[in-house]
Amino acid sequence: MKAYFKRNWKREDLMNSGEITLHAHKSLKKVYLTLFCAMLSFTFGSFLHLIWEAGGLFTVLSSVAFSLWLYFTPPWRAKNRVILLMFAAYSFGASIGLFTKYLFEIEQGLLVSLLAGSTIGIGTFWFGAMMTRKRSEIYIGCLLYSCVLMFSSFVVNAFDILDSHTAHWMIKVYTLLTLFMGYYVLYSQDILYNARYGDINFVNCTFTVFFRLPAIVVHAARVYLGAKIQQHRQN
Repeated sequence: MKAYFKRNWKREDLMNSGEITLHAHKSLKKVYLTLFCAMLSFTFGSFLHLIWEAGGLFTVLSSVAFSLWLYFTPPWRAKNRVILLMFAAYSFGASIGLFTKYLFEIEQGLLVSLLAGSTIGIGTFWFGAMMTRKRSEIYIGCLLYSCVLMFSSFVVNAFDILDSHTAHWMIKVYTLLTLFMGYYVLYSQDILYNARYGDINFVNCTFTVFFRLPAIVVHAARVYLGAKIQQHRQN
């Protein structure tokens, strides 16, 4: 973490339970809301791929095209960049199922449940930031609450799992998502630190966090695939 977040803020700043300044709090809410909307688009695209098989070559090319368009759009055209980000998230959500199914033979329903849990977790951070400016309530409270929601999603999916061995590996999958939420807390502190020196480019911040989540999901899919292979060998 120290190698990635090369900032002057320390652990004491992260554990500070005081109120966030109005300017920094406004920037944080923008990032949370934008990321929550991007995750909704991401999950919606994956859900459409589940029920209608919406993903294909067109969505793959669209995700690349919208991402490049977003990259070359000037920062002062914030509304256009937000729209491009939503389209890129939707296209990527509809396309990621193709890669996980081809590379890891993972069912799309499992992928949608993983994305839905992450979306709910990020939504709790945005809702918490709307309710209070205290760091402890936003970070600790929302982190615990989002982890409970994500674990509840695991319990619901566990009813469809026949053996305890696969359930054990599913716990590891959701542990990865929980660690991602911890990373989200650290990144939030980085946003607050940067907000002290001017306006925050909330689209770039969202873009940074958003494209770290698919890597977590793909790694989670690999963990689940390893469980299936090990189970097959044991049988």
